[in-house]
Amino acid sequence: MLPEDVPAAAHRIGAHVHRTPVLTSRRLDDRVGARVFLKCENLQRAGAFKVRGAFNALLQLTQAQAAAGVIAYSSGNHAQAIALAAGELGIPATIVMPHDAPEVKVAATRGYGADVVPYDRYAQTREQLGADLARERGLTLIPPYDHPHIIAGQGTAAAEFLAQAPGLDVVLAPLGGGGLLAGTILAAREAAPAARIYGVEPEAGDDGQRSLRAGRIVHIDTPRTIADGAQTQALGEWTFPIISGGAADVLTVSDDALREAMRVLATTTKLVAEPTGVLALAGLLTHTEIVRGGRIGVIVSGGNVDLNRYAALIATQ
Repeated sequence: MLPEDVPAAAHRIGAHVHRTPVLTSRRLDDRVGARVFLKCENLQRAGAFKVRGAFNALLQLTQAQAAAGVIAYSSGNHAQAIALAAGELGIPATIVMPHDAPEVKVAATRGYGADVVPYDRYAQTREQLGADLARERGLTLIPPYDHPHIIAGQGTAAAEFLAQAPGLDVVLAPLGGGGLLAGTILAAREAAPAARIYGVEPEAGDDGQRSLRAGRIVHIDTPRTIADGAQTQALGEWTFPIISGGAADVLTVSDDALREAMRVLATTTKLVAEPTGVLALAGLLTHTEIVRGGRIGVIVSGGNVDLNRYAALIATQ
């Protein structure tokens, strides 16, 4: 992949996605000792950055592929993004979702018109199930992160961010399978080559950090974490080379740190975000040694969370 894939994607999807705002907070700046800029992809269509990659992929299908339909697997945000984009473009969509996915995400996916196929994430392999259904039904498989069109589409969030907040010294992005982080690295190569790019993942799902240290893709069991969007088992064949060649490091954070980040975001900016959506902010709050005195960009990647669960997660003990 090339850095120019990102502006090409931005041109392709521009009419279909929001240019999300960048917010600041003096209280947050004081807390971490840096100037912090928050890219609010929780305010994106379908509630997360994933819609960028979804539109970029679906808009490049052939006429025959679009007529036959697509299939995707996802715990929620990619599911909703593909369902929304497919519905808007008139493409049939089937989504493989874990049976314990947040109900708000399942309901939204069905609401956009997609057919949802449930599975057990701890006993079945979604990649195999998706591939089998794609073959049986003649569908085009659109994976959640390991696809060049998805990566380029996700990179448009960072490209916007770097134009809205120029001169960033550090950019922190959530890390699950690596689509957003890889896209951020590609965008920064042209727009902010001096910026240090960090991925942030849950402690229980540290396959990205392990992979970076080992110099190869490391597979783990499905992690148990409140960050349901980062319950991935490995980086992808497309995302790993980009991340290993461009990330300053991969940081990890605890579930308690995610809860605190959700509280901080709500109290300082009045924004609601899901646990996966605040991974980068939790990384900032946990690893302040990497940011002091600089201009720091934080991607808040999604806001799709059931309000009852949200209230329980941010409640202090």
